[in-house]
Amino acid sequence: MANGKADYYDTLGVGKTASADEIKKAYRKQALEWHPDKHKDNKEAAERRFKEVNEAYQILSDPQKKQAYDQMGHSAFQPGGSPFGGGRQGPFTYTYTSSGQNPFAGFDFGDPFEIFEQFFSARGGGGFRRAQQVPRYSIDISFMEAAHGVEKRVDMGGGKRTIKIPAGVDDGSRIQFNDFILSINVRPHEIFERDGADVYVRRTISFSLATLGGDVKVPTVDGEVKIKVRSGTPSGTMVRLRGKGIKRLRGGGHGDQYVRLQVEVPQKLSRSQKKLVRELEKEGM
Repeated sequence: MANGKADYYDTLGVGKTASADEIKKAYRKQALEWHPDKHKDNKEAAERRFKEVNEAYQILSDPQKKQAYDQMGHSAFQPGGSPFGGGRQGPFTYTYTSSGQNPFAGFDFGDPFEIFEQFFSARGGGGFRRAQQVPRYSIDISFMEAAHGVEKRVDMGGGKRTIKIPAGVDDGSRIQFNDFILSINVRPHEIFERDGADVYVRRTISFSLATLGGDVKVPTVDGEVKIKVRSGTPSGTMVRLRGKGIKRLRGGGHGDQYVRLQVEVPQKLSRSQKKLVRELEKEGM
């Protein structure tokens, strides 16, 4: 235990060598056991335990976060260690990362009660048993459809129905309708990656732009935006675009987008260009 928090493996009741399937099975078992509707005489304690179970699964089910936890424990996710904090204030925050910094601190692990949509009916007590009795369907949607929401025609067996999928759904989300449950499969995007409500993208910039500074356009889920690159920007610099991520299903607002700037070093230089580089080297640059 660190800072009053129980070990995530102990919370789920698994060992450190547990497989992804074992972690998932343990999570489902604990989630069902500590569902608040099954502990109406002590609902507050059940809700607290339920959140702990969900948090543990959020970490141990993600290979990168699990690795960080195995190496650093709970301190891997403490505020203050994030490479995304600090920097210039305003809509875009520039930060520099290094191998010694924690890449996961300060992440929003989402609504711990999102599991309600996965295992229980939205109607409360006894919902899981009822949900087991209703038909289940699945649908594939694109990354952008998940980000912005979409209406789809779904074959329900007895006919097609038009359903509205809300903005912010993620791969694996399950939506409880009145008479059926719909599982969402989100296809990967060619440039964007997602972690909860946050979006990540890489942007290659020229050596001259990184050296001299200037403006560059970067893609977001809502279209291109222009950001300012500071002179002397090193390769790997992370730019945070506040509120440019995915809409949160619960709690309102949007996540952030993180742009990693990769500096492209020229492979071939002309004689005059080589001469300029040597002159820069002489000047200590």
